[in-house]
Amino acid sequence: MDNFIIETSARHVHVTREALDILFGKGFELEVKKPLSQPGQYASNQKVEVVGPKSSLKCSILGPVRPQNQVELSFTDARTLGIVAPIRESGDVAGSAPCKIVGPCGELDLKEGAIIALRHVHMTPADAERFGVHNGQVVSVEVEQETGRKLIFGDTVIRVSDKAALAMHIDTDEANAAACSGEMTGHIVPAPKTVSQVCDAD
Repeated sequence: MDNFIIETSARHVHVTREALDILFGKGFELEVKKPLSQPGQYASNQKVEVVGPKSSLKCSILGPVRPQNQVELSFTDARTLGIVAPIRESGDVAGSAPCKIVGPCGELDLKEGAIIALRHVHMTPADAERFGVHNGQVVSVEVEQETGRKLIFGDTVIRVSDKAALAMHIDTDEANAAACSGEMTGHIVPAPKTVSQVCDAD
């Protein structure tokens, strides 16, 4: 069975160039802490405070800068902050939850931008051809592990890009539900056939 790595993505923030200037000072550049699996992306040394009506949480900034500001949370994080964040694909922030981002030099009141990221699998076009899927397709993925919490994640979107590296991303709530730890892998589960499909095949 063709497996791929499953990575846990903890809460984090993406910021624009303008936002970085406000939060850390004009011309500030993010410092690379460690590269991430997706080419060109990295966790920075910089953290900000994400503030909601009930509480606040420290979040790392992922680089490089983006065209729009985005705060990616788990359901638990959103409840802690006291906000209602929708489940969205990364980049789809229109009409999402408001929050405040506070840095050492300034703060931003975002009217939208806080989401719970839809779990997804990054693939190249060659990977997609190998797996027999296409960009935007929704699949189910079974986690390969021996913790006694075998789990199939439904509603997993395929994201195809020639700049991608093969990996599935889930948030911390999802990882805890499957008792994921260390290096985890998974595979796409074939969609079950309906009665009519079985009869047609016969």
